[in-house]
Amino acid sequence: MVHVPVDQPTEPATAALIGEVIEQMSVLAGHIRAAQRAAAVSIDPGMQAFGLKMLRHIARMGPTHAGALGAALAVDKSVISRHVKPLCELGLLRTEPDPNDGRAHFLAVTPLAESKLAELRAGDTAIVHRRLATWSVDDLHEFTRLLAQLNTP
Repeated sequence: MVHVPVDQPTEPATAALIGEVIEQMSVLAGHIRAAQRAAAVSIDPGMQAFGLKMLRHIARMGPTHAGALGAALAVDKSVISRHVKPLCELGLLRTEPDPNDGRAHFLAVTPLAESKLAELRAGDTAIVHRRLATWSVDDLHEFTRLLAQLNTP
């Protein structure tokens, strides 16, 4: 169901098209979730997709406090904590003391994690990448522009 503010009535045809966009985005999100699960399992059969999401974020942003990672990924710090130990045991994540606060620690990816993430990127196995690789440069620019517009509040 599409929620439209009362002060902005939507024509029925527009509302139907918005519903189609939402449906297609839902299908795409499902494909992305499945690809994330498969990518996590390719690193280790016991790894969860959220662990991969954590690794990718930390690799992109650098060493991060668990609280800041939770905020960035919109989850409670306890969710982060549950994933830290298995990732450390797999040799993909390490903790580093925060030099400014002896009680706090940073989470950082290991060289093994960096290597595994590079393998995933090089494999071009993600469904979105495979499908977008066939698009023209102009179509990719337009799609990027439209996604950026959708993501701007």
